[in-house]
Amino acid sequence: MNLGDILVAKGLVTTDDINRALEHQREHGGRLGSSLAALGVLSEEQVAAVIGEAPQAPVKIEDTGIEPMFLLQLLMKGMYTDNLETPSQMVGELKLTGTVVNALLQDGMDRKLIEAVGTIATGVGSLTEMRHQLTKQGRDFALEALEQSQYFGPAPVSLDAFRERIDFQRISNEWVSRPMLDEAFEGLVVPDRFLSRLGPAINSGTAMLIYGPAGNGKTTIAEIVGKIFENVIYIPHCIEVDGQIIKVYDPIVHKSISGTAGTESGLGVRRGRIDRRWVACFRPMVVTGGELTIEMLDLKFNHLAKFYEAPLHIKALNGTFLIDDFGRQRVTPEEILNRWIVPLNSGVDYLTLHTGRSVQIPFDELVIFSTNLHPNELMDPAFQRRIGYKLETVEPPEEVFRKVFEGMAAKQGLALTEDIFAQVMQGIRANEAPLAYFQPKFIVEQVLASCKFEGVAPQFTPEYVEDALANLFVKDAEGAMFGVAR
Repeated sequence: MNLGDILVAKGLVTTDDINRALEHQREHGGRLGSSLAALGVLSEEQVAAVIGEAPQAPVKIEDTGIEPMFLLQLLMKGMYTDNLETPSQMVGELKLTGTVVNALLQDGMDRKLIEAVGTIATGVGSLTEMRHQLTKQGRDFALEALEQSQYFGPAPVSLDAFRERIDFQRISNEWVSRPMLDEAFEGLVVPDRFLSRLGPAINSGTAMLIYGPAGNGKTTIAEIVGKIFENVIYIPHCIEVDGQIIKVYDPIVHKSISGTAGTESGLGVRRGRIDRRWVACFRPMVVTGGELTIEMLDLKFNHLAKFYEAPLHIKALNGTFLIDDFGRQRVTPEEILNRWIVPLNSGVDYLTLHTGRSVQIPFDELVIFSTNLHPNELMDPAFQRRIGYKLETVEPPEEVFRKVFEGMAAKQGLALTEDIFAQVMQGIRANEAPLAYFQPKFIVEQVLASCKFEGVAPQFTPEYVEDALANLFVKDAEGAMFGVAR
């Protein structure tokens, strides 16, 4: 992670600002913050405030919050499995500062586990680094550590540091305004009244239920909500609990800000100022649907490698967790809801290690249940009270439906005439189907596919629209029609 990326991700500067500051830094020296201040882009106080929000790099072993012996074991596993030899290699892999790595090396040498074996050129000027290797006693020590856990990678942060960071970067700290919501939903036809109710639900930072007929944009709305947040947060690569490793950072779930400021921005921050055991990310959004099981909300222990993978909702902390198609899971809605009672009520969750120890974690995320079933079919009144915001997506009025249709057609170079619109409305009503926001997109895509096949310019024709309606509605054995929902 580097400071340039963080400043760009926060919207405080642009990539061009960073590149100008880097050029100034090359000419005049000093820090990136000083160059930004000299160019009048940001004050040094603003830069210092951004750095102050980030986890600070440990100067001494004690500052890591992790037992020295645990860190020494981790270092020596890396020396054994990855052939790490130099301090710079170890700093790169463990994400610790040079002072901490050198202290661990000295401890290993004092214990006769590590020995220095000469120097090697670093490739930077005429600088050299000391090479290190394990002694026979050290190799035995590393093998014993690998039997306990095969994890090697970035050093963990402590459970206490993880808890403090979750509380510090709570999702409710970020306030979503009406202009932000309008901008996020620009290009979509959403009733103003719905947005007026959605805004407070987002700012509550708790749980909401979005329900209504299939095909009316529930999933789209939920996904936009998950992307509306702007703050940069910090996710640990892993945490340590009772000598056990729990991996948290997941590149599939967590969108790192790395590269936000462009490829040159790596020059913009000195190593060691920000704790690299944490990854600067945008607020995460985790989406799960019919595949969700109760087991997916528990710690996953790898019995071969002997470390844990954090469950989905822990990876979603300080972000958004969407349970899509709620009620369609392989477990009952009651089982899923019962799993959420304690987190939603008390703001904490409990995870259980295979040793039996229960670990308390602050629970901070926006939980969204999305379903096309009525709430009364899913939960009793007692649980409905625990979900403070219940938003219904309804069938669009005909004038809104037409507006959506016209906009969707225009994007594809199609002109929606009165005759074509009347044909579509007649087809939908003839099948006794409700209007839905997905239908215009479905019909437009079908018409475009027909035009492409026939080798003609994009255009509505009665025949193409009739074919689209035939694909939109299917008949059962008795000739009744059923709408296709998305």
